[in-house]
This record gives sequence, C-alpha cells and structure tokens, in this order.
Amino acid sequence: MTRYALIALLVCDFLTDTAGAQERDELAVPVVSSVEGQPLAANVTRLMQALGYLGRPFPEAVTEKLIQKTVSADVLALQKVLDREVFCVVSINPEVRVKVLRGPSKPVVQQGGYTPVVVKVINRGAVTRRLNITSPQAGPVYSGTSLAILKRQAQTELKSETTNEITGSRFLSLAMFQDAPMTRNLSGLEVEYAIALIYSADSGKREATIGFDVGEGTQDIGFRAEVPVLFDFLPAKSVKLSIRDADGSPTIARLIFRDKAGHVYPSQAKRLSPDFFFQPQIYRGDGDTVTLPSGTFTVQYSRGPEYRVQRQDLLVHKDRPTTLVLRLQRWVEPSAYGFYSGDHHIHGAGCSHYENPTRGVTPEAMFRQVKGEGLNVGCVLTWGPCFDFQRQFFSPLASTVSEPQTILKYDLEISGFGSAALGHVCLLNLTDQTYPGSAGTKTAGWPTWTVPVMRWAKEQGAVTGYPHSAMHVDAETAALRILKQGDRNDDQQLSQEEGHAVLLPFEFDTIDVTDDTFVSRQELQSALSDASDQLPNLAIPAMTGAGAMEIFVSAVEGVCDFISAMDTARISEWNTWYHLMNCGFPIKLSGETDFPCMSSRRVGQGRVYVQLGTTKAISFSQWCQAIALGRSYVSDGYAHALKFEVSGVAPGFADVKLSNPGKVNVSATVCFAEKTPMGVAYGNQLPPAGPRMIGDTVNLHLNRSTDHVTGGMRKVELIVNGLAVASQDVMADGNPHELTFDVSVSQSSWIALRHFPQLHTNPVNVEVAGYPIRASIESARWCQESVQLLWENRNKYIGESEREEAWQSYQDAIAVYKTRAEEAEQREKRSETAKLSRNQ
Repeated sequence: MTRYALIALLVCDFLTDTAGAQERDELAVPVVSSVEGQPLAANVTRLMQALGYLGRPFPEAVTEKLIQKTVSADVLALQKVLDREVFCVVSINPEVRVKVLRGPSKPVVQQGGYTPVVVKVINRGAVTRRLNITSPQAGPVYSGTSLAILKRQAQTELKSETTNEITGSRFLSLAMFQDAPMTRNLSGLEVEYAIALIYSADSGKREATIGFDVGEGTQDIGFRAEVPVLFDFLPAKSVKLSIRDADGSPTIARLIFRDKAGHVYPSQAKRLSPDFFFQPQIYRGDGDTVTLPSGTFTVQYSRGPEYRVQRQDLLVHKDRPTTLVLRLQRWVEPSAYGFYSGDHHIHGAGCSHYENPTRGVTPEAMFRQVKGEGLNVGCVLTWGPCFDFQRQFFSPLASTVSEPQTILKYDLEISGFGSAALGHVCLLNLTDQTYPGSAGTKTAGWPTWTVPVMRWAKEQGAVTGYPHSAMHVDAETAALRILKQGDRNDDQQLSQEEGHAVLLPFEFDTIDVTDDTFVSRQELQSALSDASDQLPNLAIPAMTGAGAMEIFVSAVEGVCDFISAMDTARISEWNTWYHLMNCGFPIKLSGETDFPCMSSRRVGQGRVYVQLGTTKAISFSQWCQAIALGRSYVSDGYAHALKFEVSGVAPGFADVKLSNPGKVNVSATVCFAEKTPMGVAYGNQLPPAGPRMIGDTVNLHLNRSTDHVTGGMRKVELIVNGLAVASQDVMADGNPHELTFDVSVSQSSWIALRHFPQLHTNPVNVEVAGYPIRASIESARWCQESVQLLWENRNKYIGESEREEAWQSYQDAIAVYKTRAEEAEQREKRSETAKLSRNQ
C-alpha cells in the first residue's frame, strides 16, 4: 500500500470514528458532537490564555468568536471556529492507538523561536496520559554524552544518541506545552485542544515528519501516527550586542536569554561550539551578535561571581535592526588589591559533554568561557581521552588568543593514562608535554605512579599538584581495618589497652557509647561516620581510587606544590591539607573546577586568587610560581580575603619568627557578596549525606535552584594548626570589613583564615625558637596510615619495573611520618616542661 493510500485511509478512519456533522476544508478536521460543553469551553478558555501568555494569541476576530461560543458552551460552534487554527489532529481509539492528520493551519514557523501551534485531540479511549510530539528531524545536534555524568548534575534531558548521518538533518526541537494554564496530561475528555511548541534552527522551506504518541508502543501501524509537513521557517533576527565592562572597556559577558515561558535561547539542543549545549548561558563579546526570533525576551547578564547579576527586557523587532546595550557592574574588584583570579583545571575535550569528546573545542571557544566568567587565568588541561588531538594546542607560552589581563595556557592533567590510578596530577607551566620515552603518546612510556612524572615536571620549572582532592571515608571498611590492627585476642572488639595502640577517630571513651570499657565494630563504624562530618578529623579515607591519594608520598619527596580545593567535598579536601601542614610540609591550597567533567555549568565556580601586585600584563609563569609559594586564597568568588597578614607578613612572602612563645597580631580585610547562589556548593544548603558533602560540585545533591541567599552574617574563623581559635561574624553586604585578632602562639604553627566552605587563605608560618612545625602527633600518624593503606590497595597498579622504586619511596615516606610523630611528641614534652617551669 502506498503512503498516499494510507493517508486516504486515515482520513476515512477519522470520518468513521467521529459522530455528528463534519465540515471539510482542503484538510478535514473531524468534529465531535458527543462532548460535554462546559469542560470543552473551559479547555478552550485555557488554550486562549496560554497562547496569549506565549505571545501568539489568535487573531482578534477569532478570539471574539471563541469568547462568545465559550459563554454558550456550543461544542459544534467552538470546534468550527477553532478547527481552522489546528496544526494537527490526533485521534486515540479505544485500544489506545494514535493516528495523526494534518490540520488546515499554515505551517509557518519562526526560526530560532518556540512557535506554538494548536493540536486537536479526539480521545475515544478516555486516555489521561501525557501527549508526546516527536520527529526524526528533532533532537540534539551533538553526540557522545554520558547518561551517568548527566545524572550527576540532573541534566538527563540533554542525553543524545548518535546524530543523523546527514549533516543538518536535526533542525527541529519539539515539545508539548504542558505548563499552567494547560495541563501535564490529557484530561480524558472526548475532545480537547493542546499546544505544541516548534523550534527550528534553520530558515526557509524544510520538510519534517511529525508524530504523536501517548507512550511507547501506542503509535498506530502503517505510518498513521505521523504526518509529513512542509514548513516555511521565517528567518530570525541578528541582534547586535554592545557589552561594556564596569570600567567602560569592551568585554565578553555571560548571557541567558529566556522567553515568557522560560525557554532558553538559542536552544541548547541545537548548540555547537563556541556555544555549549550543557550550559543555559552563552558567551558573547562587544560587537558580537545573537540570533533571536522577533518577540520579547529577558536577558540575564553577568561576568562571573565578582559581578552583579542584572536583568533587562529585550524587544526584538520584526522590521528593523535591534541592538542590545549591556553595562556590567562589579561588587568587588580583587585586582585593586593585587589579586588575580584563575581556574587551573579546565578541559577543552575528553569529557562527554562535548560534541566530539576525543577532539573537543578550540582555544578560541575556551577563551570565551574564561573571559566571560571574569577569570584572569584559565588553564586548559589535555588528558587521556583527548590527548592525541588536543596536544596540538600546547605551547610553552600562553595561547595566542590571550590578552594582557586574560591568559589562556594549555598544560596537562595525568588522568586517563599513566599514573592516574594513584591520583590525578595537574602539571602547570610546562615547557615540554612529552614525557621522555613516551613518543608523544599517552599509551606507553608514562610512569604508573605520580612521583616520577612530578619530578619530570619540576625539572622543567613546572608547578605541580593534585586536583579534585576529596578522599571519602568508608566507615564500614575502616572499622574492620582498625579491628584487624588492634584486636590482638580476636574477640572482635577493642579493649582500652588495644585502643591506645591504633589511631582512633575520637578518644576511646567517646567511642565507647555503651560504657562497657570495650569498643565494638558498630561503635567504631558509627564514630568514623561521625568524624567524617568534622574538620579536622582522624578518619582514614578509603584510598580506593579518588582524590589526592599519593600526595602523602610526593610531599615527602618535595615534588608537590599544591592540593586543589573548591570543586569536591570541602571537609575531606581541607582535612588532608591540614594534616600535611601539621607535619610541617609546605603544601599550598589552590582552587579549581575540573570543568566540565565535575563542575559542569561554568568555569571558575572554584578559583584561586593570586597576589601579583599591580600589573598591566599578567605573566602566567609568575602567576603559577605565586601559587607554589602560597601567595593566594581560594574561593567560590562570592567570598574574599583581600588582605590577610600575621604580624605584617602576608602568605607566601616570609615566615614570622619568634624567639619565644608569644602573641602575634592578625589583620584582615574580607568581603562577602550580598547575593550568593543557593546550593550545596556554597554551603547554604545541607546535602542529604550531611556536612561531609558540603561544597561538592560533582553531584547535584538537591534540586537545581535559581534562588539566591541575600545578606546575612558569615563566620570568619582564624585557624591555627587546623583548629579554629577565634572567629568574627561579618555582614554579607558586598563591602570590605576590617578584622583584627591577637593570638597566643606557644609552638611553631601555621595560621590561616577561612569561611567554611567558601573561602580559605594560604597560611603564614610562625616559627618559635627555631623549631619546625610539628603540630600534631595524630596528623603524622594519620598520614602514615594513609600511605600504608594506599600501598595495600593500589600497588598492583604500579608497573613491575617501577614497583621496587615506588615501594622504597613509600617506605621512606612512612619513616618520615614516624619521625615527625616522634618530633611532635618531643615538642609536646618540651611544652609541658616549659609550662611546669612557668607555674613554679
């Protein structure tokens, strides 16, 4: 049977299926006389309201007639007037089979806009399911997305399959409008009217096949659930943009365009580089354009967290050019205090977010992201899946797309190859990206543990560190390990004597909640879980393949400069750092996003602010060296430590030296945004997993929100050797606030400032009587245990030819931590002796 015969049969079916009189245009729309008047009139009233809301009301004459007929609830007259505006007629038979017929309305649709069209539903099955609209010409134009990654960030609607082989064949986006005043599901009435929204990325005449269903398997056989339509897509308008920074200079901004119904423009499903489909925003510069249909829009614009989010209405004219003039406003300017922001962990490829993950996008596209978020520095890191293609963009110098105040540099993350099983590594400021013997590939010749590759990077003047550093605790496994270490009589519990021989998360008596002088496995597990919510804590992380695992070895080797923060769970990020510094290692804190693999919406959600003084042109090499020196603070951009000094010394410039225990003066200037986004990442929402996951950007722990927290107080804490020793509350009003503290220092210590989880400075070290920092016996034991557990769990991933050298480095690290624990114990004895002497 031919397609034309099927269409003819479909028309006959409609005529047979419906009762009552029918009038025919060139395309017939069946009329149903058996429907009740009042619910149909209510449906038509809501239809008119929705079309008015969407900016596409019926012509005035049609509206007047419909209003008259809804008053009388004349079902035949209502259908006679309305059916001339119908785009498609959907018929559902008692067996819930769906058939479709074209209506008489002309298929004229605006390119680049969601044009509403009327769908008549004849529902002989009294179906109350959702009505769906489909087309083989609809759907994403990108491919390669991972459902698991999209689930983490609750963006599963962006999932794509492989795109059509014919270039440009997916030009449609389709959806049923099911928001108020319309309904999500069909009502079950014998006839009702619905609204479909049609978006085209193309202009001109295009044929598309339009289908409908009410669930999988409900389409009628023989192509009767779909109909070919020759559309006439009217060209959209090119809107010119005038975008000026707060100082009046031309710049790039973050823009989100929405219509009244909340649709984002351009359609995310139709975006290819330089626009990214996984972001609602686009990035445009002064003099650029954006293509929009005629109509009214709201544009939200900003340039990262240091800028106010502003909104402006935009009318795109049908018959004359439209220009959008935007003027950005800052609420804080860290560069006025000598600080320059950066995100040193960005990917231009490899993540499944990109249309072609193994190739990704160009430096020009990434520069838009970096400058559009107000970053001064962006480091685009090539890694395993994209190594062969993206390595072409590497240079010992900053990319040629860079500007004096906005630097883009390509470097490496050792992830997806080499030593990744022992922790990922960020290598910044490389002059050579080819490891000796690797022949410029990622498949062979790279070390299988992190220390050798960090040595190689340091030899060429690079700055090295571990990204996404959170390492989580498996309380059940950790409890079993402690029992295995301490339970000498194999009674599956710890006595007080046995408990003293192992590293416990709390004092023995605190864990022994039953007061029976023994600690059971359940009590241990509960204590380890509780400890995971505290900062600092002594719960040993699982060491099973995430975070900065081998940092305990590379810190001892002296080849690690920093540990990253601000993208994973904050407690476990900062906890590792605290313990290492308590052992006297000069590891610095830096900020990152791992965009878009982890922080999937924008670069710079976590960032580091580096002190360079006043400069007209940023040097990437100097910026990186300042990170290694710790002349910086980390932040989400909504909290700032514009000054922090201990006895006049800022982090990374010198140590404060005291001949004897005494007091130091701390001065700081902090400010907090008046409006902070609502979210677990910013600490103003508690995730279901509890405090241990505060700050995390990897998973969307609660429903996505566009709300903000306005004003309020922020607690600023002074941290000495990992413990808060003083605090002051500061108003979140966008203004700088001066703080001072006087602190007694009895031993060599590190001192820093934080606001959990949004802000942390690097420390200033205070040396007392010439002794090094050995702040905590427990911290040294914690690091030692972490090294031992890592070797137990992961040594099998180290190549045989490298395993002996690695084992020796691990043993050397264990020995160092044992020595530092002993030195910390000696320091405690000296402190006790001095205290007794003073008391006498």
